[in-house]
Amino acid sequence: MAPLCPNTISPKWPKPFSVELFPVRFWYSNRFSDKKWSVSNSMPRASCHLKTESKLTQHLVKSIVKGFVGFAATATALASICCDSPALAESLTVAFPVSRAPEVNKVQRTLVEAWGLIRETFVDPTFNHQDWDSKLQQTMAEIFPLRSADAAYNKISGMLSTLGDPFTRIISPKEYQNFRIGSDGNLQGVGVFISIEPRTGHLVVLSCLEDSPAARAGIHEGDELIEINGERLDGVDSEAAAQKLRGHAGTSVTVKLHSGKDLGSDSSIREVNLPREYIKLSPISCTIIPHRTLDGHLAKTGYVKLSAFSQTAAADMENAIQEMEIQGVQSYILDLRNNPGGLVKAGLDVAQIWLDGDETLVNTIDREGHMSPINMVNGHAVTHDPLVVLVNEGSASASEILAGALHDNGRAILVGHKTFGKGKIQSVTELHDGSALFVTVAKYLSPALHDIDQVGIIPDVQCTTEMLNSAKESMFKDKKSVSSLEADSCIMVAEHELDVQESKGTAS
Repeated sequence: MAPLCPNTISPKWPKPFSVELFPVRFWYSNRFSDKKWSVSNSMPRASCHLKTESKLTQHLVKSIVKGFVGFAATATALASICCDSPALAESLTVAFPVSRAPEVNKVQRTLVEAWGLIRETFVDPTFNHQDWDSKLQQTMAEIFPLRSADAAYNKISGMLSTLGDPFTRIISPKEYQNFRIGSDGNLQGVGVFISIEPRTGHLVVLSCLEDSPAARAGIHEGDELIEINGERLDGVDSEAAAQKLRGHAGTSVTVKLHSGKDLGSDSSIREVNLPREYIKLSPISCTIIPHRTLDGHLAKTGYVKLSAFSQTAAADMENAIQEMEIQGVQSYILDLRNNPGGLVKAGLDVAQIWLDGDETLVNTIDREGHMSPINMVNGHAVTHDPLVVLVNEGSASASEILAGALHDNGRAILVGHKTFGKGKIQSVTELHDGSALFVTVAKYLSPALHDIDQVGIIPDVQCTTEMLNSAKESMFKDKKSVSSLEADSCIMVAEHELDVQESKGTAS
């Protein structure tokens, strides 16, 4: 499956990007800075200023704001771009018709803003071998006769698709809010995950967060949602229902549902009033797996599952590792399987939990082809215990950066299957209307200069039970009770690899 989350990174720009149009100024100042790691050479970027010109244009600007001017009066907006970057040291004037529909006019502003950001930062300076300036005029002309914002946004998406990069895209304000919830790791709601049941089309509960209002109210996996605040949910999708459940902490929401244990009985219908609270979405889950090593003694392995790279990922992981160190864990399994990525900065911060010194974490290649390593600065690992990282075809972007950093620096053995292969880094910019533009601004190579994009990372060991020696297999067969983790073939292979590392360390 393709990754749902992009690699996102905030580059260190030497100057802000500003747009002045109709006549509102939008600042783009996306900064890349951290005390723990550094970029040896910041990527060169232009400082572009888009401004309206001439008395005619100034008059049109005033009319645009009031929403009075239409194409019938041959109204056009003139835009001039002056850039102080050597790569963009030209002046460009663009004329385009101004829509009289206020919501479409708003999208026209978004189009110019998005176009300018891509012109300045997109990783391919040829823009997929097309005239990007002409593309603005073409798309603006296509947007002009439209009457809805949705149709206009589709035109912007169509323009971005011509770049040949599926990861450079625009998302609506609502979609961006959902993205931020996943990145920030916090929301206000009742702590329940819901989805459409494919066979019935009904909304059902997938899970409840521990100690959330939903969990405390006795809502369980499989319960079917019928109403929210008295409104029937027939035909309502899961995202719309989730929006109804969310709200400011301190308010409440009433939910009517069928018990998943007896959906056919009317007596199983109940109504619950749920208080909304601040909900923390931790991307970390962990446990301690006891197992017997090759020499027969009982050991503790810390298992850490990282589901996404949010802003809280590194702090949550560090806390989890420190707690397991206190409990006497002697080795670790870091599970990145089916982790689609997220914030690159979070991935780099997580790498530092396991690495020391000034190691290279990843190498970036900008639009000019210049390669710059991103190195740690005086890194101090939380633990030096043996580490195995689990990966598979669902491990993408930031997961691959982290796996590559730990592997190429000799810190971890990779177990599993070849990763997805997304070697692109993106910036995410909130535009003036609340939408967001994702732009691929660089490519990356692993510390050992391995190309990951469309190639992936091949693990050291495939996770099949055939890789286990017969003695190890018999140990698991003789166990009276085996947890789901212990029965996982990748976990079994990982434990075997940890045992081998320990035996080698003892022999030396």
